[in-house]
Amino acid sequence: MALQTKRLISPEEYLAIERSAQYKSEYLHGEMFAMVGASREHNLIVTNSVAELGRQLKKRPCRIYANDMRVKVSLTRLYTYPDIIVVCGQDRFDDSHKDTLLNPTVIIEVLSDSTEGYDRGEKFEHYRKLESLQEYILIAQNKIHVERHLRQPDNQWLLTETDDLQNNIRLTSIQCELVLAEIYDQVEIGESES
Repeated sequence: MALQTKRLISPEEYLAIERSAQYKSEYLHGEMFAMVGASREHNLIVTNSVAELGRQLKKRPCRIYANDMRVKVSLTRLYTYPDIIVVCGQDRFDDSHKDTLLNPTVIIEVLSDSTEGYDRGEKFEHYRKLESLQEYILIAQNKIHVERHLRQPDNQWLLTETDDLQNNIRLTSIQCELVLAEIYDQVEIGESES
């Protein structure tokens, strides 16, 4: 019996399909990966975080994109949709469609059980190849926990984390703070996990 080979597609084919698709997909190594919907908690955390950052970045040369702005990691050819992106300075796009960003300053991902390992591991490996990226924030949705990875001058990354609702995470690259109590406002965390 002959084995079927998987047909790989080019980045150009991916973008043509993606731009007319009803659902978002990520792309890596010639394959498309459909994205699943987000939970109530995930959506609240994203909304709360965008509101907090938006208030602090008002009238500054930074923009916030949530959920639907694609990012391309040129060195690894990953196309992905971070939960939240902050760009300071001039946006750089992959082409004239202006839907694939090349230069995020901050990326925030909200962790779920199905994405946590990937977001911490392989995806972060890709993101570290973005020269513009200064901070990578991971926010748990099933417990109070936020991690901040800050790029150091030697291209190493410094981790700080907290699980105290009274604490905040300082995003030094954009001179903002995310207060955990605000991030988790109205988010229901199980009693056994809080």
